[in-house]
Amino acid sequence: MEGRKIKVGITHGDINGVGYEVILKTFSNPAMLDLCTPVVYGSPKVAAYHRKAMDLPANFSIISSASEAQDGRLNIVSCTDEELKVELSKPTPDGSRAALDALERASAEYSEGLFDVLVTAPANQNAVQTEEYPFSGHTAYLEERFGKGRKALKILLKDDFRMALVTGRIPLKEVSPRLTKEEVMEKIEVFHRSLKQDFGIDNPRIAVFALNPQAQSNVLVGLEEEQAIVPAVEAMTKRGILCYGPYAADTFMGLGYYRHFDGVLAMYYDQGVLPFMTLAMNEGVCYTAGLSIVRTAPVHDAAYDLAGKGVASEDSFRQAIYVALDVFRRRQIEEEINARPLRKQYYEKRDDSDKLKLDTVEDE
Repeated sequence: MEGRKIKVGITHGDINGVGYEVILKTFSNPAMLDLCTPVVYGSPKVAAYHRKAMDLPANFSIISSASEAQDGRLNIVSCTDEELKVELSKPTPDGSRAALDALERASAEYSEGLFDVLVTAPANQNAVQTEEYPFSGHTAYLEERFGKGRKALKILLKDDFRMALVTGRIPLKEVSPRLTKEEVMEKIEVFHRSLKQDFGIDNPRIAVFALNPQAQSNVLVGLEEEQAIVPAVEAMTKRGILCYGPYAADTFMGLGYYRHFDGVLAMYYDQGVLPFMTLAMNEGVCYTAGLSIVRTAPVHDAAYDLAGKGVASEDSFRQAIYVALDVFRRRQIEEEINARPLRKQYYEKRDDSDKLKLDTVEDE
């Protein structure tokens, strides 16, 4: 990594939303181009349309691949039909197809090692559906593409406040059947590993939410705490992970207990997203943990109601860039440390002498 900037792949999201607005606003600031080399997967024609419609002071270079990206410039790779029709503020098949085209091209070029981290502008999950691929969100897509059998975990974060979700955007009636002891344990494990590896927290403390009101498990409200959540917390505690709960979400958030933990694990989408968005809407970031790829996104959606008006804030998108860069650097440092580990030092218990022993680690 010495001598070059981190290359950031960016998907343009729904072309009828605020994706291009927040991208162009972010990189109209020269300081952002000093931090990284951005490569947008999308459409130069659509980018120019948005730039003109909102009179945004951002220039870009058109390239055919991330391998041609220029430092100090916003680069755009054309990966969609240039005859796309932009219909601001409306979800359309063309807009959704363009979002998926960009994601597929970016994923292919990441697999070739052509950029370092991925930041996705918002797309309309419900509209991005094709016969070939029933798109159910960026997290599920990336898990299938880069998971290699590992599970992804969505983490919403702002500074030291991190909220992870056991289940994603699924109907509420499907949450309870998904909450098995094994599922909760798996998400605690991924969360714990990410807090250590990606955020540099040596011994993270994780709070776990209950599912039922007042964290009570009984036949009247449900047995999820008794059957799944408590056993999962106990099992992971025995493994040395500092996890606590289950806590009633309303009291926990209302009294500010989240300030005492490095991460909070919610059982379902609204339980975690609602309090997070209340506290961190403008600068929150969505991070996909558990995968080899570093992927972040702004927490807001395509925001059709703001599209084309020039009033959308780029703060969340800019913070997504910062988080991606920080996580990538931290992973690089961790990789360098583990590449040449120090030999272990120990005393041989069966030896009466106090002589320090060194194990024999062969250099590979």
